Amino acid sequence: MSATNEVITSGSYIKHHLQNLTYGQFPDGHWGLAHTVSEAKEMGFWAFHLDTLGVSFLLGALFLIFFYRVGKKMTVDTPSGVQNFIESVVDFINENVRGSFNGQNPMVAPLALTTFIWIVLMNTMDLVPVDWLPYVAQQIGVWFGADPHHVFFKVVPTTDPNATLGMSIGIFILIIYYSIKEKGVGGFAAELTFHPFGKMMLPFNLFLEGVNLIAKPVSLALRLFGNMYAGEMIFILIALLPFWVQWSLSLPWAIFHILIVLLQAFIFMTLVIVYMDMAHQKEH
Repeated sequence: MSATNEVITSGSYIKHHLQNLTYGQFPDGHWGLAHTVSEAKEMGFWAFHLDTLGVSFLLGALFLIFFYRVGKKMTVDTPSGVQNFIESVVDFINENVRGSFNGQNPMVAPLALTTFIWIVLMNTMDLVPVDWLPYVAQQIGVWFGADPHHVFFKVVPTTDPNATLGMSIGIFILIIYYSIKEKGVGGFAAELTFHPFGKMMLPFNLFLEGVNLIAKPVSLALRLFGNMYAGEMIFILIALLPFWVQWSLSLPWAIFHILIVLLQAFIFMTLVIVYMDMAHQKEH
């Protein structure tokens, strides 16, 4: 059902829930919100997914504010339950960094903590019933005079490849930066051209190492996106079933999906630590 209680088809329901609220430039030059999937495609690369940006930035801000407030009130004498929880999370991150990172860089642990918590929060939005926030967005759109059929809202930022690629590209830039900083331009270039088969196989080495380097951000982004997109799709398909069947399936899947939410964040964080360790290695 739509905001106007109009019955829609299953295909339209699925497409509506998987479409982003897109703002961009139309072919005629004016800027605005896309009303259809085809209009969103016409906006091209420089379109903005407002739902992905809004939800991810809001969750990131909540994470920073929450950790900051807990940090300001930390005490050794009478730690609260929240403080104990935060300290256990920080200890968990530090243990993983100590186990996988052999360099000396104080930024790696905060980077790992940020990626883990932020991705957990974004993934957790997948556990919100699929119709709640899109319905709220439709009601707000109607209040502003918009057609509810044209108000899209994709709740889970990590089901948008733009979000996962954005994070992965940021990590990739750090990998390149620290590879050059630790090894020098010559050392980094030699790593790409002289390994693994020596100087005589320079073109072949460059091809292999170049593919390996580019595969790091791509694999980070697509692994997270693929798992979360599939999970969201299953929730949407369950929502299409009769009401009495929905609860019998959605609750077990939600409980199982909690593991996916945490596991995907952990894998992303672990790979970030490993890639940063590789960027700091000077043995070769």
